[in-house]
Amino acid sequence: MKSRIKGALSRAKYAAVGAALGAAVGGLINRNAASTGGALGGLAGATIADLRSDPDGVFAEFRSGSDDEGDEADDAGATIELADE
Repeated sequence: MKSRIKGALSRAKYAAVGAALGAAVGGLINRNAASTGGALGGLAGATIADLRSDPDGVFAEFRSGSDDEGDEADDAGATIELADE
C-alpha cells in the first residue's frame, strides 16, 4: 500500500512540474496557450513518471545500481524462431 501511494505521489509531482512548465511556455504566447500548455505539460509529466517508475522501462540503464552491462553480450547469440503455420 505504501509503494502505491509513493508511486501516485511521484506521478503527481512530475505531472505538476510538467503542467507548470507547459503553462509558463504557453503563457509567453497568450492566455489560451497557457492553459493548453499546462494540460499538455501535465500529460507529458505523468507519462514520464510512469516510464521512470517501470523497472524495465526506457530509463532502466540510467538508474544507479543497475548492473545490466552484460545484457548486450547475452543478446548477441539470440535467435527468433517462427512458428510453423
